[in-house]
Amino acid sequence: MITRVIGLLRGALPPGTIAVGGGLAVLGLAAYVFLALAGHTLSPGGYSSFSVLWVIIFAVGPGLFFPLEQELARVIAARATRGEPPGAVVRRVSLLAAGFLAVLLVLTAVGANWLSDQLFDGDTAMTALLMVNLLALSLAHLSRGILAGTGQFIRYGVQLGLDGTLRCVLAAVVAALGEASAARFAVALAVAQFISIAATSTGLLRLPRGEEVAWSEVSAGLGLLLTSSLLSGLVANIGVVIAELLTTEEALAGELLSGWVLARVPLFIYASIQAALLPNLSRALASGDRAGYRRLMVQGVAAVVALGLAGTAVCVAMGPWLVSVLFDGQGLLSRADFGWLSIATTVYMVAMVLGQGVLAQGRHGAQAVGWIVGFSVLVAATFLPVGVLGRVEGGYLLGSAAAAVALGALMTRPVTDLPSPVETISGGAR
Repeated sequence: MITRVIGLLRGALPPGTIAVGGGLAVLGLAAYVFLALAGHTLSPGGYSSFSVLWVIIFAVGPGLFFPLEQELARVIAARATRGEPPGAVVRRVSLLAAGFLAVLLVLTAVGANWLSDQLFDGDTAMTALLMVNLLALSLAHLSRGILAGTGQFIRYGVQLGLDGTLRCVLAAVVAALGEASAARFAVALAVAQFISIAATSTGLLRLPRGEEVAWSEVSAGLGLLLTSSLLSGLVANIGVVIAELLTTEEALAGELLSGWVLARVPLFIYASIQAALLPNLSRALASGDRAGYRRLMVQGVAAVVALGLAGTAVCVAMGPWLVSVLFDGQGLLSRADFGWLSIATTVYMVAMVLGQGVLAQGRHGAQAVGWIVGFSVLVAATFLPVGVLGRVEGGYLLGSAAAAVALGALMTRPVTDLPSPVETISGGAR
């Protein structure tokens, strides 16, 4: 009976879901293990420096490169249905990624002294390792885009799982060797990515090229997607960096990251909801099922609210204790702090669902506007006349709420103004 149920579930899921989901589960768990090892090994100041590097890598990096991964996978898959090889698409998107990476690295190099002084306690090696990790992340997203587009989901999942496993192994080695530093953990993070990419990307550089691809085929709407992705990532993550810039308490940024990752556990579960939500919303609009579209939106919002409230209850009850046990915390975050971070995460997930609703309508520009509003409010909240934690938590909550209100307002336009099935399928940016 159990085997039959599992078989039915597997048949209902899109191809590759289980392989990729397994890899994501390993990678997500590895993040907690890695940070726990760093928290127990590094000094409070060293853990704060590493926390800032972690947040920049996984806010700015995916914000810029994950949309490229998505576009690469989409165009490769679409051209494959016409029997066209992927090589030309890979070349175009790789050039785009190289351009984004070059700008990012140049800006980092120009501001290296300021970054080192303000974010890494004068450690210039951390700024250099930030650049190395951004390079690794760009290559990871490109390789995953190719693997997804060519249907190699097992290799995709293996890359995620191998990256997570190697992070834990290398972090354990760094901790066991003694005299660990933030820089050594940053090296471990980069090496894990490079090895996992190399192990799962054999043959990807020798793909048949085929006919040249127009720039418009891989860049239509990409700028708006990048804007939305980058700003939504900053709203969710930049609080740790803000705390490092505003506080004189050397342990605060590190402890805040520990609390932040606990409060955002529901986001890992939301990722599975998000993966299924956008295609179903788009399918409902494409078939003219406006009632189905609205029903899916209500279900999506209800699901993340329930998920967020459950996470809030756990964090408020156990958050301070978990930070102490898992990350060797200093007791700088109260139950109230965990409550505000968890509530902000709930509101952020609501904003993400509403953003998916706007994107399903083919309105890339409207989604970008929503996150521009949210990020602007977050920046304004950092000037509130309250303590550092109040500014960080208030920025996260108010920025998420502003984005949710803006996206909700932009989504609820007249039904007659919704895109036609052709527009929805093509995903034209507006």
